[in-house]
Amino acid sequence: MNQEWIISHQQQRVRTLTLNRPDVRNALSNDCLELLVQQLEQADADKETGAIVITGSSRYFAAGADLKELQQQTVATAITDRRPQLWQRLNNINKPMIAAVNGYALGAGCELALACDFVICGESARFGLPEITLGLIPGAGGTQRLIRSVGKALAHQMVLTGEAINAQQAQLAGLVSEVCIDENTLERAEQIAQRISEFSPLALRAAKAALKTAQETSLSQGLLAERQQFVALAGTTDRQEGITAFLEKRKPTFKGF
Repeated sequence: MNQEWIISHQQQRVRTLTLNRPDVRNALSNDCLELLVQQLEQADADKETGAIVITGSSRYFAAGADLKELQQQTVATAITDRRPQLWQRLNNINKPMIAAVNGYALGAGCELALACDFVICGESARFGLPEITLGLIPGAGGTQRLIRSVGKALAHQMVLTGEAINAQQAQLAGLVSEVCIDENTLERAEQIAQRISEFSPLALRAAKAALKTAQETSLSQGLLAERQQFVALAGTTDRQEGITAFLEKRKPTFKGF
């Protein structure tokens, strides 16, 4: 396991994690994914980190899973594979995660972008789930998260044809929130992350949890979960500080309790 596969950089309260496997186009092998999850969990536990950005290179965000690993896989090894647990740990990260995507986000790379809270991409970005061309289907949430992001028609077309969509199509479909010129993608993502990181950690965690519930449950369950999160914040110092600071026309100082 090469520790240099994930480059970690901290600036103010933003942790940027860069995929760094140029020889295999940032393919997400099991070891690489485990390193990424470990770094995410460290950032999630760090009180000095308020938001996380995940990015790749100028040409490849991540080109998919490691095909050499998949080639050796059998039914027995697929059942016992640690990969589903790694994706679940990634899904359990409480702090906001932003994907900054330039170039290709394919297969597991596209699934990683979908697993983030939102995506900022460059004009060169291409998103696709080409597993069908290899006799496979997406196995890390691709079919489930994509259809919730872009809707039935486009999700079916992308999964069943294996064809990628470009940055403009991805934005129109709701897969990405902003498209930038490539040179500005990471800077823009980090700028947004910095803004997010200045807010109350408790409120951010509650907001992310409520939004996740909205994707995974019914409206009535989502409304109940939202109200529970809202009520839970009523007893926090941060909530009182935020309201007081607004009334006093000053910038709030959030403490995380």
